[in-house]
Formats: sequence, structure tokens, C-alpha cells
Amino acid sequence: MSRVCELTGKRAMVGNNVSHAMNKTKRKFNVNLVKKRFYIPEEDKWLTLRVSTSALKNINKNGISAVIKEARAKGFLKQ
Repeated sequence: MSRVCELTGKRAMVGNNVSHAMNKTKRKFNVNLVKKRFYIPEEDKWLTLRVSTSALKNINKNGISAVIKEARAKGFLKQ
């Protein structure tokens, strides 16, 4: 399973480790993902998603229904 947030589409970025001598080697910045269950009262069901912690902050701020609606509009989450 790839490390991609199901709500925001965030994925790993590539960058460099830079030593004191300014030597550069490739590295990966992974997304901070958590597996979380959400209850959707409109559909009366539980939904398990792999989301980034920044997406959890959006859910706490805007509500799960609004965030899911926005993710479906952007094409990140399927019906």
C-alpha cells in the first residue's frame, strides 16, 4: 500500500540530506499517516481511512462530512 493520504492526496516528497561538508544524498520525506475510523451520521456507517495528521486537523476544524465531500469533488476518495 502506498503512503498517500486518502483525503488530501499528500504523498512522499524527495529531497537531500546535507552533511556539514555540504555532501548531498537523496532522501525521502514521508507523510505522517494514521489509520483512523470515522462515523458518518448522514450515511449511518463507519469508514476507515488512512489520513495524514494535517487532514485530521481539517476534520476537527470543518467536520468529517465537509472534508469527505471536498475529497470526493477533487477525486481523492471514491464513492
